[in-house]
Amino acid sequence: MTLFLLLAAFVVQQFLPAFTGFHHSRILLVQLVFLCCAVTVNQPTMLLLAFVGGLLWDAHSALGPSSGDPAVYVQAVESLRFGYSVVLFAMVGFLMQGIQPLFQRGKWIFSAILTGIAVWLYLAAEYAFINFVRGDFVFNQATFFFFFFIALFTMLLSPLIFWGLYWIAKSCGHTIYPEASRRKKRTQ
Repeated sequence: MTLFLLLAAFVVQQFLPAFTGFHHSRILLVQLVFLCCAVTVNQPTMLLLAFVGGLLWDAHSALGPSSGDPAVYVQAVESLRFGYSVVLFAMVGFLMQGIQPLFQRGKWIFSAILTGIAVWLYLAAEYAFINFVRGDFVFNQATFFFFFFIALFTMLLSPLIFWGLYWIAKSCGHTIYPEASRRKKRTQ
């Protein structure tokens, strides 16, 4: 089910506008859905999601201005190799897996905050890769605020994604907070 949710995020990502008043930042829905799913699933499933998400993100980004509409595909990435996003998705996925015990106790707020941090780290690592390949490194105030607003807007949407995951798990007869539900049963 999480794989279908990730694939649906790719479709919806195409229709999300940029916030022009905030350094043309946008919500990275694909990364957000991946991060929220990464904290709810086991490690092999997270790696599968990282592989699928990373490859599809690279395929999406490979349709740069020469291959697609410049109004839609504004990020030219012809200097990066296909497949680098799999590594970035896996890195931030392992970061989310690190706080999985807190999430399983029902403390999802830490996961919501970490999604913002993980998105910022994802963007910074991708930017570092691009600068390394190009042979120069420029990190100015506009770039910082661009990353900051993307991470902030993405993080603010994370409770909605967590609620959706909780609702899907509940409708399938599964719990994503196993320790929290065990404590509730003991106290009743």
